[in-house]
Amino acid sequence: MCESDARVEPATADDVDAVTDMWVSLAAGQREHGATLRAEANRATVREWVAQSVVTGELFVARTPSPEAETEGGGDGDSDPVGFVGFSLERGDYERDAVRGTVSNLYVVPERRGEGIGAALLDAAEAELAEAGAEHVALEALADNDRAREFYAARGYDLHRVELTKSLGDAEAESTDSEAESPDAESGDPPNESG
Repeated sequence: MCESDARVEPATADDVDAVTDMWVSLAAGQREHGATLRAEANRATVREWVAQSVVTGELFVARTPSPEAETEGGGDGDSDPVGFVGFSLERGDYERDAVRGTVSNLYVVPERRGEGIGAALLDAAEAELAEAGAEHVALEALADNDRAREFYAARGYDLHRVELTKSLGDAEAESTDSEAESPDAESGDPPNESG
């Protein structure tokens, strides 16, 4: 990992379209790892989430200096965001022993990965959550996404909860197969293992 020239800061209303586009790319890429979330079909919903997160301050972006600013000897000119992270304090109806923050999305454009931008975004989200009172941070990564899981493990994240899934696409065929094997299939009762 090399040092990045990216600057992490709160997202603004001007970032809504760029972050929405990055989220669509994130969701499309996650389908390679077994995600069922549709990318483009969720664009409008995600745009609303991005806009709301800008208002609540729960979205950071990473920016890099624009080429114009570099050729003109510096300045404050920035390019579009090259990454983003969404985060929030966990809210709900249940009382907990500890206040928990969540990181809901972390993304860096492919051509800028490996520069430390993802780590800088995650650090900024964790710092903001800690300042808001979070004692723990939780996030999710797809089991098949080794790169993401290795990144989070290297950043100190441990397994806490495991989600198990099962496809029900062939549920009728599986049900028919298991009924044929069941000695009590005619009665509809589960097999009695003691007798």
